[in-house]
Amino acid sequence: MSHQSAPRRVLPLIDGDNRTFWTGGEHGRLTIYRCGECGYYVHPPVPFCPKCESRKVAPEPVSGRARVFSFTVNHKAWLPGLEEPYVLALVTLAEQDDVRLVTNIVGCPPDGVTFDMEVEVVFEPAEDLWVPLFRPVKAP
Repeated sequence: MSHQSAPRRVLPLIDGDNRTFWTGGEHGRLTIYRCGECGYYVHPPVPFCPKCESRKVAPEPVSGRARVFSFTVNHKAWLPGLEEPYVLALVTLAEQDDVRLVTNIVGCPPDGVTFDMEVEVVFEPAEDLWVPLFRPVKAP
C-alpha cells in the first residue's frame, strides 16, 4: 500500500462554465468570462451577463495584473502540509475593479503584503488544474 500525501488545498468541482478558469494556467493564461454585447467581465463564470442579461459570454484571457483589495495573514495550517503563515487575499483585476478573486499572495513574506499592492498572476499545478495565485509585481 502506497502512502499519498494530502493535497495542499481543496480543489474545486469543475463544470462547463468554470473549466477554462481552472485550466488556462497550463498555457499561462488567466481567463475570465466577458460579455460579447457590453464588454462586462463576469466572475464567477456564469453563462449570462448580469449587467445587460446577454447570453453571449465567453472566456477571454486577461492581463493577470491585479491589486490587493483586502487580505489576512493566517497562522494555522487548515490542511496537512499547508505551510504557515500564509496570506489569503482578495484581489481586484486591472481590467475591471469589481472582478475580485480570492487567492493567496506568494513570493514575498506575509508582512510584506500591503493594501493596493500591485500583483501578477502565477499558477500552481494541482492534479489537472492550475490554481491562480498572485505575487508582487517586480519593479522594472
